[in-house]
Amino acid sequence: TVEVELERIVPLIRRLSREITVPISVDTSKPEVMKAAVEAGAAMINDVYALRQEGAMEVASNLDVAICLMHMQAEPSMMQDKPSYQDIPGDIIEFISRRLEACRSNGISLDRIVIDPGFGFGKTHQHNLQLLAKLEQFQKFEVPILIGLSRKSTLGYLTGKDVDNRLSSGISAAVIAVQRGANIVRTHDVESTVDALKIVHAVMQTGKEQ
Repeated sequence: TVEVELERIVPLIRRLSREITVPISVDTSKPEVMKAAVEAGAAMINDVYALRQEGAMEVASNLDVAICLMHMQAEPSMMQDKPSYQDIPGDIIEFISRRLEACRSNGISLDRIVIDPGFGFGKTHQHNLQLLAKLEQFQKFEVPILIGLSRKSTLGYLTGKDVDNRLSSGISAAVIAVQRGANIVRTHDVESTVDALKIVHAVMQTGKEQ
């Protein structure tokens, strides 16, 4: 409920915003929570519904913070019940294109927007692999691309490892994603992922200089 979300996160955001300089992202689809979280110090709204819930677009348009639009097929409780697509990543690109246009129509400029193709949200293991392989196609929108692959079930499916033993596969997925255009990586294993991506960025930068 709105009340439970507010009770759980607003005091935490308020305290964190006083103690750290790292931008805080709030994961919510509820407009009331978006507003309260930003007032408490959040600098980014991460919405798995991509501002499709009633009132979310209007509230987000009035908040001067970044917004992450994520793709999710169906509802969270049903999203893994036989997800189906005509084209990966074409269907997701079309969805994001519509949401970006909705944002523009409501006064949200593209420089506030991040997109997330939603790995694992209404997608089979094969869908996730196809999405990662073709991630560079999302660069057409010219907005930052965020990916969240850390400890996802597809990594376990490929490696046979349980959720607590997916560090190597998570880093591998992050490296591939960045090489294909991802700008922001969401991970449980921050230090190890940062180390790996320092190498990736150094090599990519050297390649550009030659």
